[in-house]
Amino acid sequence: MQWPRWKTVGGTLLRVTVVWAVSTLTMLALAGILPDFRLQSADGDSTTRIAVTAASGAGAFGVLSALVWPALVRALLLVPAFVLGLLVFFLNGSLLLVALSLIPDGRGQVEPETAVVVAAVMSAASSATSTALAVRDDGAYRRRLARLAYRRHRRGGLPGAPPWRGRPATGRAHPGAPDTAPGTVFLQLDGVGHDLLRSALRERPATRGRARPRPPLMETLAAWEGTTHTLTRWRTDWSSQTGASQLGILHGSNEDVPAFRWYEKDTGELMISNRPTSAAELQRRAAARAGHPGLLARDGASRGNLFTGGADQLALVLSVAGRRGRHNRSRAGYFAYFSDPANATRTAGSFVAEVCREIGQSTRAKLRRERPRVRRGGLYPFIRAFATVVERDVVVAAVIGDMLAGRGAVYADLVAYDEVAHHSGPYSRDTHQVLRRLDRSIKLIAKAARHAPRPYRFVLLSDHGQTPGETFAAQYGLTLEDLVRAGCGLPVPRRAGRTRSGAEARAAARVALHRPEETHEREQTPAGAPPAGPDATTTPDPRPPAPTVTPPATESPAAEPVATLPATAPAEPPSTTAPAESQRRRGRPRPLVLGSGNLGLISFPDVPHRLTREEIDRRHPALLHALAEHPGIGFLLVRSARHGPVVLGAHGGEHHLATGHVVGASPLAPFGPGAAEAVLRTDGFPHVADIMVNSAYDPRTGEVHAFEDQIGSHGGLGGDQAHAFLLWPSELSPPTADGTELVGAERVHQVLRRWLAEADRSAAGHRSADLLPAERLAGPVDESSVAPHVTGAFSTTEPVVQDKSR
Repeated sequence: MQWPRWKTVGGTLLRVTVVWAVSTLTMLALAGILPDFRLQSADGDSTTRIAVTAASGAGAFGVLSALVWPALVRALLLVPAFVLGLLVFFLNGSLLLVALSLIPDGRGQVEPETAVVVAAVMSAASSATSTALAVRDDGAYRRRLARLAYRRHRRGGLPGAPPWRGRPATGRAHPGAPDTAPGTVFLQLDGVGHDLLRSALRERPATRGRARPRPPLMETLAAWEGTTHTLTRWRTDWSSQTGASQLGILHGSNEDVPAFRWYEKDTGELMISNRPTSAAELQRRAAARAGHPGLLARDGASRGNLFTGGADQLALVLSVAGRRGRHNRSRAGYFAYFSDPANATRTAGSFVAEVCREIGQSTRAKLRRERPRVRRGGLYPFIRAFATVVERDVVVAAVIGDMLAGRGAVYADLVAYDEVAHHSGPYSRDTHQVLRRLDRSIKLIAKAARHAPRPYRFVLLSDHGQTPGETFAAQYGLTLEDLVRAGCGLPVPRRAGRTRSGAEARAAARVALHRPEETHEREQTPAGAPPAGPDATTTPDPRPPAPTVTPPATESPAAEPVATLPATAPAEPPSTTAPAESQRRRGRPRPLVLGSGNLGLISFPDVPHRLTREEIDRRHPALLHALAEHPGIGFLLVRSARHGPVVLGAHGGEHHLATGHVVGASPLAPFGPGAAEAVLRTDGFPHVADIMVNSAYDPRTGEVHAFEDQIGSHGGLGGDQAHAFLLWPSELSPPTADGTELVGAERVHQVLRRWLAEADRSAAGHRSADLLPAERLAGPVDESSVAPHVTGAFSTTEPVVQDKSR
């Protein structure tokens, strides 16, 4: 159904009104400056009357210019350019004289030579105003990018780009063009779950006083779904977060990525998926396991992602952002985009508006006392604006540039929804506005494809969904770290504080601002453990330790809000009365507790191997029981020396994953089918934590409790976070031949590779069905393919040098 474009009509009327107002003010100013130009009768007029006269004259001049100029230009096409340039001033002045003659009572009078000056100034003012207002117009923006790419190709093209075979007006290839293989654009809508997207594509109920239902939130995608595209759900791995999913999608392997952040005992490294050095190492490992550089290794471009996917064309890719020096081009996309003043103006205005929007929305939520709610002050409004405006605009411009350059495959991540949903909730009104703007960006990209030298297919997908719910700390009055410390018999702080969100936008903003990686994480290695990398630091807490607290196992603790302590132990002053006791307490092993959404990881760094269930019980007899019986905990994963991987739950429930034997009620039952397989796969990772903790999930409310400061979370099992989507062209083969559910990011990678191969075969039947040549699939991976060059239509062409120090 075609919905009326009231916003488009309203925007046009607003632009016309603003241009009219500027022309009126310009005419008033010129009437006050020029002696041969007046807008009042000989007897004088009031200020209001003079203003009405100026508005009438400006309006008449604008209408005449719009109606007469096209006909005049067409009639004068045969006139030499130099003569036409002189005629422009004369004709403009003539139109102004005609416009002033239409004012009643002869109030507008000007000498002919002065009319030429007045008309020229007014035309310049209205033109400048129209240009400034068009910066926000998607159609004008798209046409400007198309003209820019066309001029670059006319000047000789870009390195590695195919010859330009289209015209900027139509984008149609010449009939004899040899390469008709369609390109593919993969657009990742970060954090948008399958069910959320399905609801965003449906008509919304009518509001009060409105008979007709409201249009879908995402009208462009709604028009695609069911006609040219098919919507399919796919299920993520246990670690339902961008690091694991995108690594599997782009590189074909997300083995040994147990969470968003985790501790590796063998190296003493604290791995964080959105930290550039960690992302580079994860990419290297994945490429080595998969045996090929990635999905985009052949004529591909990676935009706004954590990983390169083996692409040669990079912009805003986190895994190459850790390199320093002039060869670091991780921020090249920002420089290229903002070098255009029109782009800078467009984005700066939207950035300020988004900051104000977030402040207003957070204030409204606070005044209404909405729950759940997290703090949204400090730098967050600017981080949100960066994710929803700056990153979006730069990535969209880069994708359009890739299409106009004829790239074979483009993968781009749009993170706006994910960032807002973490702090406002996945189904809030705030996220509805973000979804509408994402749909607008997709429409802009799709329309720009008309100017490309080859046809393009659009595949939309997400890396995970999001599940709502109150944070663990807000719901129960203590953090997961406090609960672990209590179970270990360690002091528990009296107040709980915030656990910083691990959203990708914060790291991307630091990269864009050329800031070093954050090393003072709350999740630091405890004292006595191997250091977490060369930059890790530990800071002792000067406060005296709080008394040990053991929370009840079957009901929510009634403790005050408590703050997360640094992982190091509180420093104690020297004791002269009980030195042995002081030394014993200082030497007590301390666990490292990390949070990744509603997935928690508990490691004991003083032990080089993964502790078994029996070893944990000997060291801390109350720990596993305290965790499993807490109402905010859904299940634990530990490894038993006798039974292998075991899932523990409340009331003594156990699920032995190796044999399938269940004691009591299975703790995995509320998490649906496939939960046991996902947990069992993670148990086999070399760097899985000693204890893996998944928060409780209530199927009735669809809520979980994040161990981070997020009311919309992902990273574990439970609810919509594990259900992502694929919106794919119906002309392609189905993701699964038998219609079964698609499970795991690695299988999604295989599907996308098959679709790229189908695009090749549609142009040449003799090509191999594999995306990459066989010689590149066999044998070790060339490191130069994993550290590609950064070039593109909207980025620089200087190479990225492989960092050999790692």
